[in-house]
Amino acid sequence: QVQLVESGGGLVQAGGSLRLSCAASSRTFSRYTFSDYTMGWFRQIAGQERESVATINWSGGSTAYADSVKGRFTISRDNAKNTVYLQMNSLKPEDTAVYYCAARLGHDAVVHVRTSDYFGSWGQGTQVTVSS
Repeated sequence: QVQLVESGGGLVQAGGSLRLSCAASSRTFSRYTFSDYTMGWFRQIAGQERESVATINWSGGSTAYADSVKGRFTISRDNAKNTVYLQMNSLKPEDTAVYYCAARLGHDAVVHVRTSDYFGSWGQGTQVTVSS
C-alpha cells in the first residue's frame, strides 16, 4: 500500500480551471520507487460508482482519458517529486465530485481507462465543485 495525499480541490465557476496534485509518500514504497507505479485519477459522486478520469503509465509516455474529459483534462507526473497531477480546464458543473488518486504497482507500457479494482492504493480524496 502506497500512501497518497491529494490536494488542489475547491470551488470554481464553470469554464474555470483547477490543478489537482497527488503526492506519494516515499516511506511507503518499500523496495520500489514512484516510477514503478501506474497512476490514475478517479471521481465519485455520492451514491454513484467511482469512475476513472485519467490514467498514466510509469514514464508518462502513455495516458488514457474518459470520454467525458478528453480534450479538457490532462494527467501528468513528476517522478522526481513523487507526484501526479490532473490539470482540469473548461470545467463543467457535471465535473463536480470527489476526486481520488490511485496507484498500481507495475510498468504498464500502454495504459487504458480502468475500473477502480485495477488499483490497490488510494488517497483520501479532494472535493471539486463547479458552479454554474
